[in-house]
Amino acid sequence: MAMSAEKHAQMAAPGNARADGRIELVGLSRQELEDALVKLGQPRFRASQVWHWIYHRGATDFARMSTLSKDLRAVLAERFAVSRPAVSRAQKSLDGTRKWLLKMHDGQEVECVHIPEEDRGALCVSSQVGCTLTCRFCHTGTQRLVRNLSAGEIVGQVMLARDELGEWPSPPEGRMLSNIVMMGMGEPLYNYDNVAKALKIAMDGEGIAISRRRITLSTAGVAPMIKRCGEELGVRLAVSLHAVNDEIRDRIVPLNRKYPIKELLQACRAYPGAKNARRITFEYIMLRGVNDSEADARELVRLIRGIPAKVNLIPFNPWPGAPFECSTDEAIGKFARIVNDAGYASPVRTPRGRDILAACGQLKSDSVKQKRAVQAA
Repeated sequence: MAMSAEKHAQMAAPGNARADGRIELVGLSRQELEDALVKLGQPRFRASQVWHWIYHRGATDFARMSTLSKDLRAVLAERFAVSRPAVSRAQKSLDGTRKWLLKMHDGQEVECVHIPEEDRGALCVSSQVGCTLTCRFCHTGTQRLVRNLSAGEIVGQVMLARDELGEWPSPPEGRMLSNIVMMGMGEPLYNYDNVAKALKIAMDGEGIAISRRRITLSTAGVAPMIKRCGEELGVRLAVSLHAVNDEIRDRIVPLNRKYPIKELLQACRAYPGAKNARRITFEYIMLRGVNDSEADARELVRLIRGIPAKVNLIPFNPWPGAPFECSTDEAIGKFARIVNDAGYASPVRTPRGRDILAACGQLKSDSVKQKRAVQAA
């Protein structure tokens, strides 16, 4: 059975206080940043200047913030910090995909992935250390949930990628980090408050300035949270469906036992703002002999009828010990034609970064092992 929302809330993300006593500014909302500076006797407009340096210019050193007085910069450096996750390991695929294993202040690690295109690129961002959903086709699902990531740790992944791509100041056009997809480690809707706070920072037009139209949040199907996500964030929604009946979905996506297909699709039909210009994406992983028959394709079309949607068909990406095989090219082709002929775009996702285990469903870190080692010490 899936972990309850209450239990997830107990998997607390760290606050913004650091071990050295300073306050981490990355992850604070505009209001929180204003309040922190007002406590120092500064006018509220000062927060906009600091915000600009952090999120538009990418500054991590207060000494660089030349629009502030020298004395104020010294006080800020004493009281506050602007930092990034540390890079434990960086890998680059033969196809240009980049994966970073990032270490947080407490030693926990997550992975994030940049997938480049010719004139743009998407960053796959993690929301939790590990995952509780245990989807059987997903490598991350073999790693138990350790904790939620804070808003600062989530937006920090975006900022680290910008560092690595050399995209400060934030360019208005031609960005190689043009899109954010909340499809990394963890279930975003089980860490909603921190994810929402991070995405609002990323969307702020005076900073990172990534439009909500270029942000996709992917959920395995936490049905009760879907409406709130649409109302408060208005980002694009992707739903990991992967099966067309509860018997199979119960087996490969255990969350389905809590929120079965009927309830999930009702939530999708009610998603605020869903329309042809902003379709819901249904993710469907192609597993040989499990969910890839022509009958499955026809049932999928029946299930989503009336929902402004497209279907992403994802060839299964293998990982060590995986219990499934990828569907054949022939089976994927037939499945795609049936869905496409019914009026739903059904692109087959080209696997990216398989050689560095950076493709969909392949992310995992060693944080569980580290946690056990600490407990055993």
